Amino acid sequence: MPDEDGGLRLDLGLARLWPRHSRSRLQGWIREGRVRVDGEIVREPRRKLRGGEFVAMDEAPDERALPSSPEAIALNVVHRDEAILVIDKPAGLVVHPGSGNWSGTLQNALLHYDPALERVPRAGIVHRLDKDTSGLMVVARTLEAQTDLVRQLQARAVKRYYHALARGVVERGGTVDAPIGRHPAQRTKMAVSGKGKPARTHYRVVERFIDCTLVECALETGRTHQIRVHLASIGHPLVGDPVYGGGIRRVPAGPPFPRQALHARRLGLIHPATGKPMLWKSEPPEDMAGLIAAARERTLAARAAEKDEQEDAWDRGGENEEDDGADGPEIIYVRGDGDGDGDGDGGGGESEDGDEDDA
Repeated sequence: MPDEDGGLRLDLGLARLWPRHSRSRLQGWIREGRVRVDGEIVREPRRKLRGGEFVAMDEAPDERALPSSPEAIALNVVHRDEAILVIDKPAGLVVHPGSGNWSGTLQNALLHYDPALERVPRAGIVHRLDKDTSGLMVVARTLEAQTDLVRQLQARAVKRYYHALARGVVERGGTVDAPIGRHPAQRTKMAVSGKGKPARTHYRVVERFIDCTLVECALETGRTHQIRVHLASIGHPLVGDPVYGGGIRRVPAGPPFPRQALHARRLGLIHPATGKPMLWKSEPPEDMAGLIAAARERTLAARAAEKDEQEDAWDRGGENEEDDGADGPEIIYVRGDGDGDGDGDGGGGESEDGDEDDA
């Protein structure tokens, strides 16, 4: 290490020696025991340098440069032809290999399901869903189909509709038109930002519950975490969202759920080979369907309890009024056989068979 690096952290000193590697990668290698300082393994990136040390580093292969390998992962394929596949992705499955997820992804599964996808970039994947979002995705089986689908996405011709359970009671539908970019302080998050890319989400209310609302969202654009960011920006983050719901306390948390309650329910596009419009629908997975059913049952129970309480209040009010008959409406009890004067003699009254309402 150069003498002038004395006082620097070890990870920063290594970044100066090997600028082709990011600091985060160097920090990982330090923690893995791949760095020796004067012959001693050091696992603490914050260790201070004094300058003049001899440093050796065992560089690990860059997994991003390695081809993805096929893996026998179950897939729910809802449509297959010569040009495309349509997949109903389960929650918990990562789409692309990346940092911390170099295997066990949808891309690995696709290469096992259809080995010919090795000839198509990214195994034919043209758009993605978050790891914990479920639902429909289209995959191109040929380079020509992939090019066509990418152009459709750019032209906003691919129609994507999601069901989301939002916290609080959403009064009405609307549109969120707000650019999205990287969060200025937390780089793993996205945020509404004037420096971001244009993003537009349409939403409508499907069903309201006591502490959450089922909404349908339609995307015009496909920014990272778009629905989650946009709904949080109007004060209704998704139920279960661990990233975008933490700072919003003025709306109910909704029922507990271990992931964001978001499902890609409908997918529409122009078939890249035939030119025909096509549409697929997917019901929410079991966990989200159960969440919605439970929210509905709780809402019905709460409304029934409220109705019972109102009826009890009316009954109590009626008993009090019968005590002295004062300060209440006049109550007229009508008895008789319909002759109009109530004395049972059958004469003198006007007929009640007219056009007026019974009320």
